[in-house]
Amino acid sequence: MFVKPIPLHQAALIEMEPIQDSRGFFARSFCKKTLADHGISFDVVQSNMAFNHSKATLRGMHFQLPPYCEDKIVSCFQGSIYDVIIDLNRQSPTFGKWFGITLSQENRLSLYVPKGFAHGYLTLTDHAAIHYMVSEYYSPSHESGVRFDDEVFGIDWPVKDDLIISEKDRKWKNFDLGRDGIIF
Repeated sequence: MFVKPIPLHQAALIEMEPIQDSRGFFARSFCKKTLADHGISFDVVQSNMAFNHSKATLRGMHFQLPPYCEDKIVSCFQGSIYDVIIDLNRQSPTFGKWFGITLSQENRLSLYVPKGFAHGYLTLTDHAAIHYMVSEYYSPSHESGVRFDDEVFGIDWPVKDDLIISEKDRKWKNFDLGRDGIIF
């Protein structure tokens, strides 16, 4: 597997290196040592799956507050999603910036999301299935989020109309770059 930096501080793209033969392929999707060689310390404590019936389903933008901030590795193993992260770490040189990339069963990419980042995705196909590995246990009292359409970030979602969004995700507050942010 290859670990490639992206324009946001400490975030990275993980690319599998499939070994193929007539049966199909085998690839390593997680290696603690390879991540450590790239400066990423990641201890998996929970593994989650999400399935989405319909294209244009948007989930996000979610994060957990200290002391339950979590690292994530996000993969799409069925269908396709547009995965987005926002750096909310006030001490980061890329604070307030976002990054988006298509994750799919075809490209077999994963996104490493560091602590202090909001995360969300938009399904680009029906029947999209996502896998998350996380470094912290879910804590409902520390769950938080920001609006997917907050103008302060200006996320350029590839689908803008007829989105399927939960009521909770519609109600996240707008972000104040001068006041808000996570410090951990």
